[in-house]
Amino acid sequence: MKESRETITPKPSLIYRLVSYLFVFPVFRILFRGRTTGNHYVPLNCPLVVVANHGSHLDPPFLGHALGRPVAFMAKAELFKIPLLSLVIKACGAYPVSRGASDREAIRVATSRLEKGWATGVFLDGTRQENGRVNNPMAGAALLSARTGAKILPVAIINSHKALKRGFALPRFLPIHLRIGETILPPNSRKKVDLEETTKQLKLSINSMIDEGLIR
Repeated sequence: MKESRETITPKPSLIYRLVSYLFVFPVFRILFRGRTTGNHYVPLNCPLVVVANHGSHLDPPFLGHALGRPVAFMAKAELFKIPLLSLVIKACGAYPVSRGASDREAIRVATSRLEKGWATGVFLDGTRQENGRVNNPMAGAALLSARTGAKILPVAIINSHKALKRGFALPRFLPIHLRIGETILPPNSRKKVDLEETTKQLKLSINSMIDEGLIR
């Protein structure tokens, strides 16, 4: 396992700041009455694996703009062929993964981002969950952490699965809140048993925060 090193995190671009403050924040704060707690747990100047549950398509932009630092997410390579959209998602730290790419390739690209000092976002189940919880977590986040030495930041996204249900085009403007937990150290090794132990720890942390409900 590599030891995590203090790294200068890439500064947000002008387009990132414009998208964040003129669009994402107002939508999150006003329309969805968004709130966050635990922001003091977010390291600002080192590689970081940000791990969350996944309830809807609202999760990436809200998570990526609520932590106080940019969060890079995987995005379908086809999106980078759309001129304006490509400019925006690149500015926000998204990186392309080809349709049908292997898990190994996705891990390689994400590792490269972490080595450049980015916070890299991973949804623990890998896909949206109708109940908004972590149900069948995969070990990808733990593997990224073990490969790079980056700490893991668990985040619970509460209510997004109710605000924008799968198959619905329009959202319901329900409160969406984010609870941020304490960072978790990298696994002791890349062995399956160590990756699974860290993954179980992440599942417990995130689901426990979900069970606390909306922020009062």
